[in-house]
Amino acid sequence: MHTDVLVIGTGLAGLSYALQLSQRKPKTNILLISKRDLMEGNTKYAQGGIAVVSNFKSDSYAQHAQDTIAAGSAENNPRVVDFVVREGPSCLEELIAWGANFDKEGKQLHLGKEGGHSANRIVHHKDQSGLHVLTTLIDKVRSLHNVTLLEKHTLVDLITDHHLGEQGGNRCYGAYVISKDDEKILKLTAQVTILSTGGAGQVYENTTNPSAATGDGLGAAYRAKVRIKNLHYVQFHPTALYPKIDGATFLISEAVRGAGAYLRNEKGVRFMEHYDDRMELAPRDIVSRSIYAEVQQQKHPFVFLDLSHLDSKTVRDQFPTILASCQQVGIDVFKEGIPVYPAAHYFCGGIDVDDHSQSSMAGLYAIGECSHTGLHGANRLASNSLLEALVFAARAAAHSVEFMDENPLPNSFFEKIPQWNGTEDISNEKNESIQNLRKQLQTLMAQYVGIEKSHQSLEVAEDRLHDIYMATKALYQENKLTPQLTTLRNMVSVSYLIIKQSQEAKENKGVFYNLDYVN
Repeated sequence: MHTDVLVIGTGLAGLSYALQLSQRKPKTNILLISKRDLMEGNTKYAQGGIAVVSNFKSDSYAQHAQDTIAAGSAENNPRVVDFVVREGPSCLEELIAWGANFDKEGKQLHLGKEGGHSANRIVHHKDQSGLHVLTTLIDKVRSLHNVTLLEKHTLVDLITDHHLGEQGGNRCYGAYVISKDDEKILKLTAQVTILSTGGAGQVYENTTNPSAATGDGLGAAYRAKVRIKNLHYVQFHPTALYPKIDGATFLISEAVRGAGAYLRNEKGVRFMEHYDDRMELAPRDIVSRSIYAEVQQQKHPFVFLDLSHLDSKTVRDQFPTILASCQQVGIDVFKEGIPVYPAAHYFCGGIDVDDHSQSSMAGLYAIGECSHTGLHGANRLASNSLLEALVFAARAAAHSVEFMDENPLPNSFFEKIPQWNGTEDISNEKNESIQNLRKQLQTLMAQYVGIEKSHQSLEVAEDRLHDIYMATKALYQENKLTPQLTTLRNMVSVSYLIIKQSQEAKENKGVFYNLDYVN
Protein backbone atom coordinates (compact mmCIF):
# COMPACT_ATOMS: atom_id res chain seq x y z
CA MET A 1 0.00 0.00 0.00
CA HIS A 2 1.14 3.54 -0.72
CA THR A 3 -0.09 6.74 0.89
CA ASP A 4 0.98 10.34 1.29
CA VAL A 5 1.24 10.17 5.06
CA LEU A 6 1.58 7.08 7.26
CA VAL A 7 0.60 7.57 10.92
CA ILE A 8 1.56 4.68 13.21
CA GLY A 9 -0.35 4.91 16.47
CA THR A 10 -3.87 6.15 17.14
CA GLY A 11 -3.82 7.84 20.52
CA LEU A 12 -4.34 11.55 21.04
CA ALA A 13 -1.08 12.41 19.23
CA GLY A 14 -1.74 10.41 16.06
CA LEU A 15 -5.43 11.25 15.77
CA SER A 16 -5.02 14.97 16.40
CA TYR A 17 -2.15 15.05 13.87
CA ALA A 18 -4.45 13.49 11.25
CA LEU A 19 -7.13 16.09 11.98
CA GLN A 20 -4.65 18.96 11.89
CA LEU A 21 -3.16 17.79 8.60
CA SER A 22 -6.60 17.30 7.06
CA GLN A 23 -7.49 20.89 7.93
CA ARG A 24 -4.30 22.21 6.35
CA LYS A 25 -4.24 19.95 3.29
CA PRO A 26 -7.64 18.23 2.84
CA LYS A 27 -6.65 16.19 -0.22
CA THR A 28 -3.70 14.50 1.48
CA ASN A 29 -4.17 10.74 1.76
CA ILE A 30 -3.54 9.59 5.35
CA LEU A 31 -3.20 5.98 6.47
CA LEU A 32 -3.68 5.46 10.23
CA ILE A 33 -2.28 2.26 11.76
CA SER A 34 -3.56 0.92 15.09
CA LYS A 35 -1.85 -1.94 16.94
CA ARG A 36 -5.12 -3.20 18.41
CA ASP A 37 -8.49 -1.57 17.84
CA LEU A 38 -8.67 2.21 17.75
CA MET A 39 -9.78 2.48 21.36
CA GLU A 40 -6.79 0.64 22.84
CA GLY A 41 -3.81 2.78 23.78
CA ASN A 42 -2.32 4.87 26.59
CA THR A 43 -4.59 7.87 25.90
CA LYS A 44 -7.62 5.85 26.97
CA TYR A 45 -6.17 5.43 30.46
CA ALA A 46 -5.25 9.08 31.09
CA GLN A 47 -7.60 9.94 33.94
CA GLY A 48 -6.40 13.36 35.08
CA GLY A 49 -6.76 15.68 32.11
CA ILE A 50 -4.89 18.42 30.27
CA ALA A 51 -2.79 21.06 32.03
CA VAL A 52 -3.70 24.39 30.40
CA VAL A 53 -3.62 27.93 31.71
CA SER A 54 -7.18 29.26 31.42
CA ASN A 55 -7.81 31.31 34.58
CA PHE A 56 -5.45 34.25 34.32
CA LYS A 57 -6.62 35.72 37.64
CA SER A 58 -4.97 32.93 39.62
CA ASP A 59 -2.57 31.47 37.05
CA SER A 60 -0.17 32.50 34.28
CA TYR A 61 2.01 31.07 31.52
CA ALA A 62 5.06 31.91 33.62
CA GLN A 63 3.70 29.90 36.57
CA HIS A 64 2.93 26.86 34.41
CA ALA A 65 6.40 27.06 32.85
CA GLN A 66 8.01 27.42 36.27
CA ASP A 67 6.13 24.38 37.63
CA THR A 68 7.11 22.33 34.58
CA ILE A 69 10.80 23.19 34.92
CA ALA A 70 10.78 22.62 38.68
CA ALA A 71 9.26 19.16 38.24
CA GLY A 72 11.76 18.40 35.48
CA SER A 73 14.76 19.35 37.65
CA ALA A 74 15.64 22.10 35.14
CA GLU A 75 16.58 19.47 32.53
CA ASN A 76 13.80 20.89 30.33
CA ASN A 77 14.36 23.03 27.27
CA PRO A 78 13.01 26.45 28.45
CA ARG A 79 12.15 27.55 24.91
CA VAL A 80 10.03 24.44 24.35
CA VAL A 81 8.35 24.80 27.72
CA ASP A 82 7.45 28.40 26.89
CA PHE A 83 5.83 27.76 23.52
CA VAL A 84 4.00 24.65 24.72
CA VAL A 85 2.27 26.40 27.64
CA ARG A 86 1.47 29.42 25.42
CA GLU A 87 0.07 27.36 22.54
CA GLY A 88 -1.87 25.07 24.85
CA PRO A 89 -5.03 27.21 25.18
CA SER A 90 -5.58 27.48 21.41
CA CYS A 91 -5.06 23.72 21.02
CA LEU A 92 -7.62 23.14 23.78
CA GLU A 93 -10.10 25.40 21.99
CA GLU A 94 -9.59 23.35 18.84
CA LEU A 95 -10.16 20.13 20.77
CA ILE A 96 -13.41 21.54 22.14
CA ALA A 97 -14.40 22.60 18.61
CA TRP A 98 -13.88 18.98 17.51
CA GLY A 99 -16.49 17.92 20.09
CA ALA A 100 -14.69 17.44 23.43
CA ASN A 101 -16.83 18.33 26.43
CA PHE A 102 -14.98 19.13 29.66
CA ASP A 103 -16.42 19.54 33.15
CA LYS A 104 -17.61 23.01 34.08
CA GLU A 105 -18.31 25.04 37.17
CA GLY A 106 -21.10 27.30 36.05
CA LYS A 107 -20.03 28.67 32.67
CA GLN A 108 -16.32 28.27 33.37
CA LEU A 109 -14.20 25.15 33.03
CA HIS A 110 -13.76 23.24 36.27
CA LEU A 111 -10.03 23.21 36.95
CA GLY A 112 -8.41 20.48 39.03
CA LYS A 113 -5.07 20.58 40.80
CA GLU A 114 -2.39 17.88 40.80
CA GLY A 115 1.04 17.29 42.28
CA GLY A 116 3.69 19.86 41.34
CA HIS A 117 1.17 22.47 40.14
CA SER A 118 1.01 25.84 41.90
CA ALA A 119 -2.50 26.59 40.61
CA ASN A 120 -5.70 24.84 39.56
CA ARG A 121 -5.28 24.31 35.80
CA ILE A 122 -6.25 20.72 34.95
CA VAL A 123 -9.08 20.65 32.41
CA HIS A 124 -10.83 17.29 32.72
CA HIS A 125 -13.86 15.12 31.98
CA LYS A 126 -14.53 13.55 35.40
CA ASP A 127 -11.81 10.88 35.83
CA GLN A 128 -12.15 9.68 32.23
CA SER A 129 -10.44 12.52 30.38
CA GLY A 130 -8.36 10.35 28.07
CA LEU A 131 -11.23 8.05 27.19
CA HIS A 132 -13.53 10.98 26.44
CA VAL A 133 -10.97 12.78 24.28
CA LEU A 134 -10.09 9.58 22.42
CA THR A 135 -13.75 8.80 21.66
CA THR A 136 -14.27 12.36 20.44
CA LEU A 137 -11.27 12.25 18.09
CA ILE A 138 -12.11 8.80 16.70
CA ASP A 139 -15.61 9.99 15.80
CA LYS A 140 -14.14 13.07 14.10
CA VAL A 141 -11.47 11.11 12.20
CA ARG A 142 -14.02 8.55 10.97
CA SER A 143 -15.90 11.39 9.29
CA LEU A 144 -12.89 12.34 7.13
CA HIS A 145 -12.84 11.07 3.54
CA ASN A 146 -9.07 11.29 3.12
CA VAL A 147 -8.23 9.01 6.08
CA THR A 148 -7.95 5.21 5.88
CA LEU A 149 -7.88 3.16 9.09
CA LEU A 150 -5.96 -0.08 9.43
CA GLU A 151 -6.47 -1.77 12.79
CA LYS A 152 -4.68 -4.74 14.43
CA HIS A 153 -1.30 -4.15 12.77
CA THR A 154 2.02 -3.87 14.62
CA LEU A 155 5.09 -1.93 13.50
CA VAL A 156 7.96 -4.25 12.53
CA ASP A 157 10.59 -1.91 11.07
CA LEU A 158 10.90 1.48 9.41
CA ILE A 159 11.74 1.51 5.70
CA THR A 160 14.92 3.50 5.09
CA ASP A 161 17.75 3.80 2.58
CA HIS A 162 19.16 0.61 4.10
CA HIS A 163 16.34 -1.37 2.46
CA LEU A 164 17.27 0.11 -0.91
CA GLY A 165 20.87 -0.97 -0.50
CA GLU A 166 22.02 2.64 -0.47
CA GLN A 167 24.69 3.93 1.89
CA GLY A 168 24.75 7.36 3.44
CA GLY A 169 21.06 8.19 2.86
CA ASN A 170 18.96 9.29 5.77
CA ARG A 171 15.29 9.32 4.84
CA CYS A 172 12.28 7.29 5.92
CA TYR A 173 9.95 5.88 3.23
CA GLY A 174 7.30 4.17 5.37
CA ALA A 175 7.25 0.96 7.38
CA TYR A 176 6.74 -2.78 7.42
CA VAL A 177 3.82 -3.81 9.66
CA ILE A 178 2.47 -7.21 10.66
CA SER A 179 -1.19 -8.22 10.87
CA LYS A 180 -2.45 -9.59 14.19
CA ASP A 181 -5.02 -11.85 12.51
CA ASP A 182 -3.16 -13.57 9.65
CA GLU A 183 0.44 -12.61 10.59
CA LYS A 184 1.15 -11.24 7.11
CA ILE A 185 3.72 -8.47 6.77
CA LEU A 186 2.70 -5.49 4.65
CA LYS A 187 4.94 -2.94 2.97
CA LEU A 188 3.46 0.51 3.59
CA THR A 189 5.23 3.33 1.77
CA ALA A 190 4.71 7.05 2.28
CA GLN A 191 6.16 10.48 1.64
CA VAL A 192 6.06 11.15 5.39
CA THR A 193 5.90 8.77 8.35
CA ILE A 194 4.62 9.73 11.81
CA LEU A 195 5.44 7.66 14.87
CA SER A 196 2.85 8.14 17.61
CA THR A 197 3.31 4.73 19.17
CA GLY A 198 3.23 5.72 22.85
CA GLY A 199 5.47 4.47 25.62
CA ALA A 200 6.99 1.17 26.69
CA GLY A 201 5.72 0.53 30.21
CA GLN A 202 5.36 -3.18 29.44
CA VAL A 203 9.12 -3.67 29.76
CA TYR A 204 8.41 -3.54 33.51
CA GLU A 205 6.63 -6.12 35.63
CA ASN A 206 4.10 -3.64 37.00
CA THR A 207 2.87 -0.81 34.80
CA THR A 208 -0.17 1.38 34.38
CA ASN A 209 0.24 1.00 30.60
CA PRO A 210 -1.93 -1.34 28.53
CA SER A 211 -0.45 -4.57 27.14
CA ALA A 212 0.19 -2.94 23.75
CA ALA A 213 2.69 -0.41 25.18
CA THR A 214 5.84 -2.30 24.19
CA GLY A 215 7.93 0.54 22.70
CA ASP A 216 7.43 -0.45 19.06
CA GLY A 217 8.24 2.99 17.68
CA LEU A 218 11.29 3.32 19.93
CA GLY A 219 12.60 -0.11 18.97
CA ALA A 220 12.13 0.46 15.24
CA ALA A 221 13.70 3.93 15.43
CA TYR A 222 16.72 2.55 17.32
CA ARG A 223 17.33 -0.13 14.68
CA ALA A 224 17.06 2.56 11.99
CA LYS A 225 19.80 4.55 13.79
CA VAL A 226 17.47 7.43 14.68
CA ARG A 227 18.68 9.52 17.64
CA ILE A 228 17.03 8.58 20.96
CA LYS A 229 17.56 10.58 24.13
CA ASN A 230 16.91 10.41 27.90
CA LEU A 231 15.27 6.99 28.07
CA HIS A 232 16.66 6.58 31.58
CA TYR A 233 14.04 9.06 32.78
CA VAL A 234 11.21 6.58 33.38
CA GLN A 235 8.45 7.96 35.55
CA PHE A 236 6.78 5.64 38.06
CA HIS A 237 3.29 6.69 39.05
CA PRO A 238 3.03 6.68 42.86
CA THR A 239 -0.49 5.32 43.17
CA ALA A 240 -1.40 2.23 41.20
CA LEU A 241 -4.10 -0.01 42.70
CA TYR A 242 -2.36 -2.97 44.35
CA PRO A 243 -4.91 -5.69 43.47
CA LYS A 244 -4.81 -6.12 39.70
CA ILE A 245 -8.09 -6.04 37.79
CA ASP A 246 -8.34 -8.78 35.16
CA GLY A 247 -4.55 -9.09 35.23
CA ALA A 248 -3.97 -5.37 34.57
CA THR A 249 -2.68 -2.63 36.86
CA PHE A 250 -5.24 0.13 37.44
CA LEU A 251 -4.15 3.73 37.91
CA ILE A 252 -5.45 5.86 40.79
CA SER A 253 -5.25 9.36 39.36
CA GLU A 254 -3.05 12.11 40.79
CA ALA A 255 -6.26 14.14 40.93
CA VAL A 256 -7.40 12.12 43.94
CA ARG A 257 -4.48 13.48 45.97
CA GLY A 258 -5.17 16.85 44.39
CA ALA A 259 -8.66 16.65 45.89
CA GLY A 260 -7.15 16.11 49.35
CA ALA A 261 -6.55 12.35 49.81
CA TYR A 262 -3.84 11.29 52.28
CA LEU A 263 -1.11 8.66 51.99
CA ARG A 264 -0.74 6.42 55.06
CA ASN A 265 1.59 3.52 55.86
CA GLU A 266 0.49 0.17 57.33
CA LYS A 267 0.34 1.76 60.81
CA GLY A 268 -2.12 4.38 59.55
CA VAL A 269 0.41 7.20 59.84
CA ARG A 270 0.69 9.96 57.21
CA PHE A 271 4.31 9.78 56.14
CA MET A 272 4.86 12.31 53.34
CA GLU A 273 5.73 15.07 55.83
CA HIS A 274 9.01 13.22 56.47
CA TYR A 275 9.98 13.44 52.80
CA ASP A 276 8.72 16.75 51.38
CA ASP A 277 7.00 19.92 52.57
CA ARG A 278 4.47 19.61 49.75
CA MET A 279 3.25 16.35 51.31
CA GLU A 280 1.01 14.32 48.99
CA LEU A 281 1.24 17.00 46.29
CA ALA A 282 4.98 16.69 45.77
CA PRO A 283 6.07 15.72 42.23
CA ARG A 284 5.65 12.08 41.26
CA ASP A 285 9.30 11.08 41.55
CA ILE A 286 9.43 12.18 45.19
CA VAL A 287 6.12 10.54 46.12
CA SER A 288 7.07 7.29 44.38
CA ARG A 289 10.43 7.04 46.13
CA SER A 290 8.78 7.93 49.45
CA ILE A 291 6.26 5.10 49.07
CA TYR A 292 9.08 2.77 48.00
CA ALA A 293 11.02 3.72 51.16
CA GLU A 294 8.00 3.12 53.40
CA VAL A 295 7.36 -0.28 51.82
CA GLN A 296 10.95 -1.32 52.58
CA GLN A 297 10.28 -0.66 56.29
CA GLN A 298 7.00 -2.55 56.62
CA LYS A 299 5.46 -5.97 55.98
CA HIS A 300 2.93 -4.98 53.31
CA PRO A 301 4.15 -4.28 49.74
CA PHE A 302 1.82 -1.27 49.52
CA VAL A 303 0.64 1.83 51.38
CA PHE A 304 -2.87 3.25 51.65
CA LEU A 305 -4.55 6.17 49.92
CA ASP A 306 -7.13 7.54 52.36
CA LEU A 307 -10.27 9.23 50.99
CA SER A 308 -12.47 8.67 54.03
CA HIS A 309 -12.33 12.33 55.14
CA LEU A 310 -13.38 13.67 51.72
CA ASP A 311 -16.92 14.70 50.82
CA SER A 312 -18.60 11.56 49.47
CA LYS A 313 -20.58 13.45 46.82
CA THR A 314 -17.39 15.05 45.48
CA VAL A 315 -15.72 11.64 45.25
CA ARG A 316 -18.72 10.13 43.44
CA ASP A 317 -18.99 13.05 41.03
CA GLN A 318 -15.29 13.45 40.19
CA PHE A 319 -14.00 9.87 40.41
CA PRO A 320 -16.74 7.47 39.30
CA THR A 321 -14.37 5.13 37.43
CA ILE A 322 -11.94 4.87 40.35
CA LEU A 323 -14.84 4.27 42.75
CA ALA A 324 -16.27 1.50 40.54
CA SER A 325 -12.88 -0.17 40.07
CA CYS A 326 -12.24 -0.23 43.81
CA GLN A 327 -15.69 -1.68 44.42
CA GLN A 328 -14.90 -4.37 41.82
CA VAL A 329 -12.08 -5.68 44.03
CA GLY A 330 -14.06 -5.26 47.26
CA ILE A 331 -12.70 -1.92 48.52
CA ASP A 332 -15.08 0.60 50.09
CA VAL A 333 -13.15 3.87 49.72
CA PHE A 334 -15.38 5.62 52.27
CA LYS A 335 -14.48 3.13 55.00
CA GLU A 336 -10.97 1.91 54.21
CA GLY A 337 -7.80 3.07 52.48
CA ILE A 338 -7.03 2.08 48.90
CA PRO A 339 -3.89 -0.14 48.75
CA VAL A 340 -1.49 1.51 46.28
CA TYR A 341 2.11 1.14 45.10
CA PRO A 342 4.27 2.73 42.38
CA ALA A 343 4.16 1.33 38.85
CA ALA A 344 6.01 2.22 35.64
CA HIS A 345 3.96 4.92 33.99
CA TYR A 346 5.54 7.37 31.54
CA PHE A 347 8.72 7.77 29.49
CA CYS A 348 10.10 11.31 29.67
CA GLY A 349 12.66 10.50 26.97
CA GLY A 350 12.26 9.07 23.52
CA ILE A 351 12.95 9.76 19.85
CA ASP A 352 14.75 13.09 19.85
CA VAL A 353 12.83 15.70 17.83
CA ASP A 354 13.05 19.39 17.03
CA ASP A 355 10.43 22.10 17.66
CA HIS A 356 8.28 20.62 14.88
CA SER A 357 8.54 16.97 15.96
CA GLN A 358 10.94 16.08 13.13
CA SER A 359 13.42 13.36 14.10
CA SER A 360 17.07 13.05 13.06
CA MET A 361 15.85 11.16 9.97
CA ALA A 362 14.25 13.12 7.12
CA GLY A 363 10.59 12.32 6.55
CA LEU A 364 10.18 10.78 10.01
CA TYR A 365 8.30 12.58 12.78
CA ALA A 366 7.56 11.47 16.34
CA ILE A 367 4.81 12.86 18.56
CA GLY A 368 3.41 11.95 21.94
CA GLU A 369 5.12 9.74 24.51
CA CYS A 370 7.47 8.06 22.03
CA SER A 371 9.15 11.43 21.40
CA HIS A 372 11.65 13.51 23.34
CA THR A 373 10.72 17.16 22.83
CA GLY A 374 12.54 18.75 25.77
CA LEU A 375 9.29 19.64 27.54
CA HIS A 376 9.47 17.20 30.45
CA GLY A 377 13.13 17.26 31.45
CA ALA A 378 13.92 14.68 34.11
CA ASN A 379 10.33 14.24 35.29
CA ARG A 380 6.95 14.95 33.70
CA LEU A 381 4.63 17.36 35.45
CA ALA A 382 1.19 15.78 35.87
CA SER A 383 -1.21 16.24 32.91
CA ASN A 384 1.44 17.82 30.66
CA SER A 385 1.47 14.72 28.41
CA LEU A 386 -1.83 15.35 26.61
CA LEU A 387 -0.89 19.01 26.33
CA GLU A 388 2.42 18.08 24.67
CA ALA A 389 0.68 15.72 22.24
CA LEU A 390 -1.79 18.40 21.13
CA VAL A 391 0.80 21.14 20.63
CA PHE A 392 3.35 19.01 18.79
CA ALA A 393 0.71 17.32 16.63
CA ALA A 394 -0.28 20.78 15.34
CA ARG A 395 3.36 21.75 14.79
CA ALA A 396 4.18 18.46 13.05
CA ALA A 397 1.20 18.84 10.74
CA ALA A 398 2.30 22.33 9.67
CA HIS A 399 5.92 21.26 9.11
CA SER A 400 5.13 18.00 7.29
CA VAL A 401 3.02 19.91 4.75
CA GLU A 402 6.08 22.01 3.93
CA PHE A 403 8.31 18.93 3.80
CA MET A 404 6.04 17.13 1.32
CA ASP A 405 5.78 20.21 -0.89
CA GLU A 406 9.55 20.73 -0.93
CA ASN A 407 10.74 17.08 -1.07
CA PRO A 408 8.27 15.08 -3.17
CA LEU A 409 9.18 11.60 -4.41
CA PRO A 410 7.52 10.04 -7.50
CA ASN A 411 5.33 7.00 -6.91
CA SER A 412 7.67 5.00 -9.14
CA PHE A 413 10.42 5.43 -6.54
CA PHE A 414 8.46 3.45 -3.93
CA GLU A 415 7.90 0.53 -6.29
CA LYS A 416 11.56 -0.52 -6.02
CA ILE A 417 11.35 -0.94 -2.24
CA PRO A 418 11.39 -4.71 -1.58
CA GLN A 419 8.70 -6.72 0.17
CA TRP A 420 9.50 -8.30 3.53
CA ASN A 421 11.15 -11.72 3.29
CA GLY A 422 9.59 -14.31 5.61
CA THR A 423 10.78 -17.69 6.87
CA GLU A 424 9.21 -20.90 8.20
CA ASP A 425 6.21 -21.08 10.53
CA ILE A 426 6.76 -20.75 14.23
CA SER A 427 5.70 -23.62 16.51
CA ASN A 428 3.54 -23.42 19.64
CA GLU A 429 6.61 -24.38 21.63
CA LYS A 430 8.43 -21.30 20.32
CA ASN A 431 5.42 -19.11 21.14
CA GLU A 432 5.70 -20.32 24.72
CA SER A 433 9.40 -19.45 24.63
CA ILE A 434 8.51 -15.91 23.56
CA GLN A 435 6.18 -15.48 26.55
CA ASN A 436 8.81 -16.84 28.93
CA LEU A 437 11.44 -14.44 27.56
CA ARG A 438 9.02 -11.54 27.91
CA LYS A 439 8.39 -12.39 31.59
CA GLN A 440 12.12 -12.76 32.23
CA LEU A 441 12.68 -9.33 30.71
CA GLN A 442 9.96 -7.68 32.79
CA THR A 443 11.27 -9.24 36.01
CA LEU A 444 14.83 -8.20 35.19
CA MET A 445 13.85 -4.57 34.56
CA ALA A 446 11.75 -4.39 37.73
CA GLN A 447 14.48 -5.83 39.95
CA TYR A 448 17.55 -4.07 38.57
CA VAL A 449 16.39 -0.99 36.60
CA GLY A 450 13.41 0.18 38.65
CA ILE A 451 12.76 3.15 40.92
CA GLU A 452 16.19 2.72 42.53
CA LYS A 453 19.29 1.51 40.68
CA SER A 454 23.02 1.09 41.28
CA HIS A 455 26.12 0.56 39.16
CA GLN A 456 26.07 -3.11 40.11
CA SER A 457 22.37 -3.63 39.40
CA LEU A 458 22.78 -2.07 35.96
CA GLU A 459 25.74 -4.36 35.20
CA VAL A 460 23.70 -7.41 36.22
CA ALA A 461 20.80 -6.17 34.09
CA GLU A 462 23.06 -5.69 31.06
CA ASP A 463 24.53 -9.20 31.38
CA ARG A 464 21.15 -10.90 31.77
CA LEU A 465 19.57 -8.84 29.00
CA HIS A 466 22.31 -10.05 26.65
CA ASP A 467 21.14 -13.63 27.18
CA ILE A 468 17.53 -12.62 26.44
CA TYR A 469 18.73 -10.71 23.37
CA MET A 470 20.62 -13.74 21.99
CA ALA A 471 17.60 -16.01 22.56
CA THR A 472 15.31 -13.47 20.86
CA LYS A 473 17.75 -13.07 17.96
CA ALA A 474 17.79 -16.86 17.43
CA LEU A 475 14.00 -16.99 17.33
CA TYR A 476 13.92 -14.05 14.90
CA GLN A 477 16.47 -15.59 12.53
CA GLU A 478 15.10 -19.13 12.53
CA ASN A 479 11.34 -18.64 12.52
CA LYS A 480 8.51 -16.81 10.86
CA LEU A 481 7.99 -13.37 12.38
CA THR A 482 4.84 -13.09 14.52
CA PRO A 483 3.30 -10.11 16.36
CA GLN A 484 4.45 -11.63 19.67
CA LEU A 485 8.05 -11.97 18.49
CA THR A 486 7.91 -8.47 17.00
CA THR A 487 6.92 -6.90 20.33
CA LEU A 488 9.52 -8.93 22.26
CA ARG A 489 12.19 -7.72 19.83
CA ASN A 490 11.12 -4.10 20.44
CA MET A 491 11.00 -4.57 24.22
CA VAL A 492 14.57 -5.93 24.21
CA SER A 493 15.76 -2.91 22.19
CA VAL A 494 14.08 -0.42 24.53
CA SER A 495 15.37 -2.19 27.65
CA TYR A 496 18.90 -2.10 26.28
CA LEU A 497 18.64 1.65 25.71
CA ILE A 498 17.27 2.28 29.21
CA ILE A 499 20.14 0.32 30.76
CA LYS A 500 22.87 1.92 28.63
CA GLN A 501 21.58 5.46 29.10
CA SER A 502 21.20 4.80 32.83
CA GLN A 503 24.86 3.79 32.92
CA GLU A 504 25.83 6.98 31.11
CA ALA A 505 23.90 9.21 33.56
CA LYS A 506 26.29 10.77 36.08
CA GLU A 507 23.90 12.29 38.62
CA ASN A 508 20.48 11.81 40.16
CA LYS A 509 17.82 14.02 38.64
CA GLY A 510 14.05 13.76 38.65
CA VAL A 511 12.91 10.18 38.17
CA PHE A 512 16.45 8.83 37.76
CA TYR A 513 17.84 7.60 41.07
CA ASN A 514 21.12 5.70 41.38
CA LEU A 515 21.99 4.72 44.95
CA ASP A 516 25.69 5.20 44.22
CA TYR A 517 25.07 8.91 43.61
CA VAL A 518 23.24 9.57 46.89
CA ASN A 519 25.00 12.31 48.90
